[in-house]
Amino acid sequence: MAQIKSRKHPTRLQMSTVLASLLLPAAAAHAADPQDKQMSEVVAEATKENDFKAERASSPKYTEKLVNTPQTITVIKKELFEQQAATTLTEALRNSPGVGTFFLGENGNTNTGDAIFLRGFDTSGSIHVDGVRDVGSISRDVFNIEQIDVLKGPAGTDTGRGAPTGSINMQSKQATLENAIAGTIMGGSGSQKRATADINRVLNAENGIAFRLNVMAQDSESAARDVVKNKRWGVAPTVAFGLGGKTRAHLSYLHVKQDNIPDGGVPTIGLPGYTSPDATRPYISNAPMVDPEGFYGHVSDHDDVTADMATVRIDHDFSPALRIQNTARYGKTKQDYLLTAFMGNTVNLMTVPTAAYPSIDPANPSTWMLNRTTRTFKDVENRIMANQTVVTWDVTTGALQHTVVGGLEFISEKQTSYGRAGGGVLLPTPLYAPNPDGSLDGLNTVRTGAGSQGSTDTQALYVFDTIKIGEQWMVNAGVRVDHYDTDYVSTALATTGGLTATALNSSDTLTTGKLSVLYKPTPNSSVYATVASSKQPPGGANFTLSSSASSAANPTLDPQETTTKEIGTKWDFLEQKLAFTAALYRTDVKNELEQDPTNTAVYYQNGRKRVEGLELSVQGQVTPNWMVSAGYTHMKTSVEAGRVVTAAGQNALSYTPKDAFTSWTTYNFPFGLTVGGGVRYNGKLLRGTDGAVGTPAYAKSYWVADAMASYALTKNVDLRLNVYNLADEEYVAAINKSGYRYTPGTPRSASLTANFRF
Repeated sequence: MAQIKSRKHPTRLQMSTVLASLLLPAAAAHAADPQDKQMSEVVAEATKENDFKAERASSPKYTEKLVNTPQTITVIKKELFEQQAATTLTEALRNSPGVGTFFLGENGNTNTGDAIFLRGFDTSGSIHVDGVRDVGSISRDVFNIEQIDVLKGPAGTDTGRGAPTGSINMQSKQATLENAIAGTIMGGSGSQKRATADINRVLNAENGIAFRLNVMAQDSESAARDVVKNKRWGVAPTVAFGLGGKTRAHLSYLHVKQDNIPDGGVPTIGLPGYTSPDATRPYISNAPMVDPEGFYGHVSDHDDVTADMATVRIDHDFSPALRIQNTARYGKTKQDYLLTAFMGNTVNLMTVPTAAYPSIDPANPSTWMLNRTTRTFKDVENRIMANQTVVTWDVTTGALQHTVVGGLEFISEKQTSYGRAGGGVLLPTPLYAPNPDGSLDGLNTVRTGAGSQGSTDTQALYVFDTIKIGEQWMVNAGVRVDHYDTDYVSTALATTGGLTATALNSSDTLTTGKLSVLYKPTPNSSVYATVASSKQPPGGANFTLSSSASSAANPTLDPQETTTKEIGTKWDFLEQKLAFTAALYRTDVKNELEQDPTNTAVYYQNGRKRVEGLELSVQGQVTPNWMVSAGYTHMKTSVEAGRVVTAAGQNALSYTPKDAFTSWTTYNFPFGLTVGGGVRYNGKLLRGTDGAVGTPAYAKSYWVADAMASYALTKNVDLRLNVYNLADEEYVAAINKSGYRYTPGTPRSASLTANFRF
């Protein structure tokens, strides 16, 4: 595709110098005899962890191993995403096929944080940390994460209200009874600079007291974009008491500060499918692409986030058969955001001369201008207080073995949004050479007094029972009851001066359930069938209610209801070191809001959507030196009743690839060298429809290949080189609803990391 390129500095690979000194403990006063040494080595080898294959999901609600869990769950361990030098949740989720940040936002708004689509639906409001919902528009760093569980299918029985097609749970690192220090120093393309440290100390082995500290600092530009910046630091201390005993307590805290320059994307002009938005200017259809590295915002743009999370978890074993866990959480996230967005429509795309810009030449695209009229604010604070109690009871009744899990949850969530004004006025910028330092008049950001406050209080009770019938059959049944109460107050500026307020309320009791039957052909395999449900009430995803008849957030509406049916099989091969899974599923979502075709002022909840597909995965160890993680999904999405939601007019769901594939594999050579890599494929993405003229209706499919090589300098230090997008593929990573803007994929880039541990 033809492009007009702006002058760019060549991409540079930077690497900070690593200087570390180690103090090793003194030798033991007397050596163990040779037989003891041999026995110790055998035990260590037998308990060596599989870097890619997890045995269990992290939630206590899943009591069986993954091979016996009748649901599609992708577990991404830290060893896997650390090999890939992934630093954020969205980067780590590339290891789960068809999951990603494909939607850039609506109109002038740009999604921030982890705007994740999963099986056709936005799952951003269904992200959890240690089983507790994590609210806030933040790009979550994985420096303090042990593993990520991607639960596919309705998760209403497990987590309450949420997205129709699943949820994501991140397990935090906790203190252990092992003295260890680890860390990384990374440098790379886009002036990337990052360092982490992970320190675990045993304070009192007899009483099971340990302390762990994880810290992170990053100051990076973007390998793909001019001006865009990702600067953040975080600290996560945790202390544990009673490890190894009947009563264990974990006290954890997380603080993250981000000072970023956000990415509003680039114009879609010149992309496949683009045509002129103005019939009187057909020549725009043949215009070349803009430089995907160009920044169309302003240097005054910012995305400042402060997040705090305090957690207390207490576990107690009454007996080997009866256990209880209580988790208390307080979290707060604040975001102050200003983005210069744009709409590349007829008005803002300036290709003919004017009195102010007489040098514009319709025949010379390098003279064209883009008017950036949308200065977008976000001033939001999210708070959450939660208390969760889970009881697990193993009991035998006759020939049946039961594992009963019961829980009680109290959650209070609040979101406050403040209106702002005074973003100033920017002059138009050259379309093919955008100027982020251009003149800005009238910048004086102040809160206007307008805004909104939404809060949801939830009380939930649930019970699950996994029944083992002999050695080959399992039946799992569960039910959850949630009572929620949402209050929403919106304050707007009145046209006559002053403020007007609107107060709305929604409350109801939601009941969801799941039922599955599982058969074990062998001790290390299973075949299962599951049916499960979930519900999302008005305002359940964003704490926002509306009195508009056309809004799905209208409190008079019924909750969105979802039913998923799944059949699948799971097999552990090679002495349970390699896991293979396959599943066929169908998800039906009903109570979608639809407009009456004859009386446009009337809306009904008769809309229905469907997602059905196949998902395959393999994870684990093929040989002692060869590791693999791969997944493939094929999805067929459709609107079963209601209007078509894609700009292309196809009966499918937007921002959902029909086919997606992901893979990563590594091989360890005996002389300290490890090589690896993988390929990813995302199918064509259909964008949503909003009446925009001339913009691409879809983003093309693409393949991306990455590679890695690491070498152990000593037993304590190794160097790792990661190279991304080996073929330098140009692709659309995300596109907005109107199709005027898109996020370019990252070009060929690299990072070099020094890892140390002792």
